[in-house]
Amino acid sequence: MKNTYKLEAILWSVAFPGFGQLLNGQLIKGIMFIVLEFIINVNSFFNQAIMFSFLGQIKEAAEVVNYQWLMFYPCVYMFAMYDAYKCAEGENPRFSFVPFAFGAYFVTIGLMYSPNKFFGIFFGPIWLPMMSLIPGLAIGFIIRYVLIKTRT
Repeated sequence: MKNTYKLEAILWSVAFPGFGQLLNGQLIKGIMFIVLEFIINVNSFFNQAIMFSFLGQIKEAAEVVNYQWLMFYPCVYMFAMYDAYKCAEGENPRFSFVPFAFGAYFVTIGLMYSPNKFFGIFFGPIWLPMMSLIPGLAIGFIIRYVLIKTRT
């Protein structure tokens, strides 16, 4: 089976962890990510928290979510995206894992701080982790750049 292109694999993995692996022909790995996503999602009440957050009911989202289960989600999600990217057709740039890893770290940190207010605003367990991805990726790309420049 022909592998998918990196962009296609990563975008399907963003849509649902495991879909990128299925497109790459890695059925067992893809099913494993889908099952992990389902288990974490159901036990953390993640979809209900997303629904409340998008409806502007941030307090309700924070009350319904199970943080113990949701803490697993960023690493599974980002690793599924990286794995789909890595295994798709095309060259794998050096240290391409670094932005994904730092994205996962920062989303997890955002989740840990999500019960707090920032600048008088309560962002909750969905918006603060999502916003934390941006600096995580930025720092990851900077560190990747430094690693590439110092290791050549």
